[in-house]
Amino acid sequence: MQRREFLVVPAAIGGLAACSGAGVSHVPSPANSLGVKALVFDVFGTVVDWRGSIIREGEQWGREKNLEVDWGEFADRWRAGYGPSMDQVRKGQLPWMKLDDLHRRILDRLLEEFKITGLTEEEKRHWNRVWHRLRAWSDAVEGLTRLKKNYVVATLSNGNVSLLIEMAKFAGLPWDGVFGSDLFHRFKPDREVYLGAVDLLSLKPPEVMMVAAHPPDLNAAASCGLRTAFVPRPLEGGTAGTPPPPVTRNPTAAPPAAFDITATDFIELASQLS
Repeated sequence: MQRREFLVVPAAIGGLAACSGAGVSHVPSPANSLGVKALVFDVFGTVVDWRGSIIREGEQWGREKNLEVDWGEFADRWRAGYGPSMDQVRKGQLPWMKLDDLHRRILDRLLEEFKITGLTEEEKRHWNRVWHRLRAWSDAVEGLTRLKKNYVVATLSNGNVSLLIEMAKFAGLPWDGVFGSDLFHRFKPDREVYLGAVDLLSLKPPEVMMVAAHPPDLNAAASCGLRTAFVPRPLEGGTAGTPPPPVTRNPTAAPPAAFDITATDFIELASQLS
């Protein structure tokens, strides 16, 4: 199967034919001065609350299994293994793997470190797929629904396509298309991911806007010629009443003023682009 054949995937979540080989010329002209026709979204942290979702499900699972675990720390450690694992793939230290498989490698180590024992293989697989069951931020569904009236809206995530489809079904995310790292066998911030999505949409880089809560992701997209929208998620690292984990600041990250648009949430983003 050719990679472009994966673009039939949006039909599985009620999407449009916007990502077919026919291009997106039928999309209404957007009422903005940037000439944007499609928006592609980072997902983990930008669209969904990965940390709060894992803590919530972990606490329930812990009660059922009588486990004494700091689920906030567990979630943070799981996420912390994400970047180094992708770097191992980039450097050839690991073969190409979908994010589901990288998550499982990290999980197996964490189960040992947190002394969680006695799980069946099916229980481990189910817990690894918690990343498929993440809850959306409260503004996400409404904001995306508004945006898709005038634009193609699609994921552009390091998650694999099957993960992103199941997440969309679980959280009710109204994507037109699903672009995951397994379409490109690359992970962001590699240029092939951003430019690959532009090509699959049959558009030019300035006609595509990357939306993310993470400045390094936006900086990488901008270096490829894409437009950028910064939507900060101040609770990504910890929900109200839960201390967030330490944050390593990126000294090269551009300030919000460097982006084409800055919005407090997806609803405001839709208003700015209307």
